[in-house]
Amino acid sequence: GGDVLTNALVNNVTNLTLLIGLPAIFWAMKAAPSDSGKPKKRSGGGDQQRVHKFSLLLTLTAALFFVGAVWLLGCDGNLNATDGWVLIGIFLFWQSFHVFEVLKSNARQNKSLGWMLPVNLALLGMGAYATFVSTDWLVAWLGNIHSGFVSAKHVGWLSGWLMVLPNAILAVYYGWRRKPEVVYSSQVGDGHICVPLCIGVFAVQHAIAVPAMFQLGTYILVGAIALHMFFVAVFGQLPRFVGILLVVAYGVFVYRGFGN
Repeated sequence: GGDVLTNALVNNVTNLTLLIGLPAIFWAMKAAPSDSGKPKKRSGGGDQQRVHKFSLLLTLTAALFFVGAVWLLGCDGNLNATDGWVLIGIFLFWQSFHVFEVLKSNARQNKSLGWMLPVNLALLGMGAYATFVSTDWLVAWLGNIHSGFVSAKHVGWLSGWLMVLPNAILAVYYGWRRKPEVVYSSQVGDGHICVPLCIGVFAVQHAIAVPAMFQLGTYILVGAIALHMFFVAVFGQLPRFVGILLVVAYGVFVYRGFGN
């Protein structure tokens, strides 16, 4: 159980520190126009950018609540089945909010969901099954290795890094293409699945003992999310020095995590 929580924390901390910090260092991470300074005449594109900005802030706020919920439920040293159902319920509520937003938007524009929806859902299911099979193979393989860095002792870390690889490719590619909104949405959105859903699903079946790096991981997550919210809300971008701070924070997380 502790490996599942470690996996989720490694995934989320990597997404919100390293994979956003590096694009901020090497490329501009301007998520939206700044609200500071003199008011300017708004164009249609500017309005759309502001919509993206508020959507991003809402997504970051949700991530903050998700991490806070896991931290509060895990304060007693474990996550039981009741805690798991709470986390699953929070996730389903958040997803239902998005579904109704899409339905409202389609109703305003007189659009339907489209015939591709079942196809997309089928492809999503196939991808989920492939992920399950590959992860199950990885865990079984590592279970037979009892020494060294690549071993059962580090299965939570290794599986977390493996699952974050697709996001790393997206972060580098869209950072290079100067599309920070995609970098943000891919990293933060993926975090909503690990925390709270993945943790909740496992906790419903088996109690999770909170690992030693739990407190450090949640503190870094809360700090990173708060930084993102502040700089996106006030300046509309993530400065290079903040990107450096995020990468350093990730280094501390890895160093202290393995130290424990």
